[in-house]
Amino acid sequence: MAALAVEDVLAELRLFGLDLEEGEDGAALTDKLVELCTLYRLKENEIADEIIAFAITKQFIKLTAESLHIFEHEVLHKRSTKPQKRKDPRIRDVNSIQELLDVEEEEENLLDTYTSPSKGSQKRVITTPENPRSKRTVSNCSPRLAFSPSSFSPRATPSQKYGSRSNRGEVVTSFGSVQGTSWRGNGGLATSVNLFHSPQDSLTKPYKFMFQELVDNREVLSCKMEDLGAALKEHYKIEEFSSLIIPVQEPVTVLGQIGCDSNGKLNAKSVILEGDQEHSSGGLVPVDVSELQEYSLFPGQVVVMEGMNSTGERLVVSKLYEGIPLPFYQPVDQAEGPELQMVLVACGPYTTSDSITYDPMLDLIDVINRDKPDVCILLGPFLDAKHKQVEDSQLTASFEDVFKRCMKMIVEGTRSAGSHLVIVPSLRDVHHHCIYPQPPLTCELSKEDKQRVLFVSDPCTLEINSVVFGLTSVDLVFHMGSEEISSSSNVLDRFSRTLKHILTQRSYYPLYPPAEEMNIDYEHFYQYAALPVTPDVLITPSELRYFIKDVLGCVCVNPGRLTKGQVGGTYGRLCIQQKVSKDQEERKSPCIAAQVVRI
Repeated sequence: MAALAVEDVLAELRLFGLDLEEGEDGAALTDKLVELCTLYRLKENEIADEIIAFAITKQFIKLTAESLHIFEHEVLHKRSTKPQKRKDPRIRDVNSIQELLDVEEEEENLLDTYTSPSKGSQKRVITTPENPRSKRTVSNCSPRLAFSPSSFSPRATPSQKYGSRSNRGEVVTSFGSVQGTSWRGNGGLATSVNLFHSPQDSLTKPYKFMFQELVDNREVLSCKMEDLGAALKEHYKIEEFSSLIIPVQEPVTVLGQIGCDSNGKLNAKSVILEGDQEHSSGGLVPVDVSELQEYSLFPGQVVVMEGMNSTGERLVVSKLYEGIPLPFYQPVDQAEGPELQMVLVACGPYTTSDSITYDPMLDLIDVINRDKPDVCILLGPFLDAKHKQVEDSQLTASFEDVFKRCMKMIVEGTRSAGSHLVIVPSLRDVHHHCIYPQPPLTCELSKEDKQRVLFVSDPCTLEINSVVFGLTSVDLVFHMGSEEISSSSNVLDRFSRTLKHILTQRSYYPLYPPAEEMNIDYEHFYQYAALPVTPDVLITPSELRYFIKDVLGCVCVNPGRLTKGQVGGTYGRLCIQQKVSKDQEERKSPCIAAQVVRI
């Protein structure tokens, strides 16, 4: 840019009230303008217009070295690095190739109308995987072909082990009055599915994370300890909690949180207790549990203990107060429903580990269309981040596109059944936010489908015809079971003890510190991951063996995974009856029967 051209730019800037910095830096700014015009190939009027627009946006009246540097970074640099759209007509995907084949087929059909038919003029239908069938051919075939996402991967071949399984439909475990129970629903008729809390008090949209401070996390854990401590204090009629760190020569009752004195796994010799802020100022002392006949402890567990701490350096525990669950939900003015409701529960992954085809999902859709359950609860992952083809980036479509086609397959495939669909995300959904609590998945739906499809968060509390369901896709049973220690003559197995902890700790994830694969936002955790009531049914999928257990009056179900590696897995089905509001001498579970069935 010549010197005369610089004067033109400066005159244009002064016309709009923007002056250049005076003094020694003024010459440097003039040289900088010349450099910007040369580097970014701008004309005098173009750079003047850009600077004026930028000055109006940032609201400054003098162009300094700092503002010019910001202008280059925020405007010119982004302008030069903006990706250009690819216009190469030779690069095509499966859909565009299909359109070309359809146009070519129509042209051939049009040409055939002007010629006489001959024996050798019949065209061979193109049916190779690289060249899909035409739209007319697909419409006359099974709807499974229309939904099959085989174009996601160049190696989308069905799993041989999954296809050759011989135990389809086998019932592997049962609960309740199964005899005479009809496992066919009403297709969602007379069924209401709602969030237990109002939408304003539920997690319904994404939020910003990775902005946590340790002080805020400490505050959340302290509030949780205080809430559970107040409930235990009231239930057991405890007069007052004592300090954990002050030496006393008589038994004291203390409130605290279980921890481990090292980075290893918790054991009977490594138990420590972190006291509450009010009475113990967060102090830590080792705990001697040798005098306890029965105990079950895990890191993060809020407990009330009674024992001796004569030196202030070790608490010898003589009594451990058992946790208290929340009460069950009691509906208001709700009469007993005339019909039973069937709920189907399935947990991903919905593909086998050696194939990206959704054959297990298609088989599940066949089950839904056959049995017409009133509600289908589908938990992620829908596109598993641990799948080998996902880890190796072998998909030809984006993760978001694969998920959208998977949702389309589910929604359109079950439309004739009429079942309500509840979609729960997973931390293993490769395209979704990997944070807990996890916001709902999103997908465009028609007005008709919005009435029967509900996207919820993880965890979530649902109300289905006044029956409360607690849902989480996190493998909490495995996480807590691997950290828990116990010494008991009780008949409760490890699964039952873990589930009991979930209910008595009143949280969907009471373990602290969490498992390495868990990314927890504790500010939202305190608001959205606490149990509002004890659910009538708790759905907690796990890699461990499937089960159905009645724990403290709550029916806890692990339906298993729909696929287990290269073979088929299991899903669950429950028969529930609407609760009544009138007082009863003994509570009756609304879950009449439940089964876990092989796909």
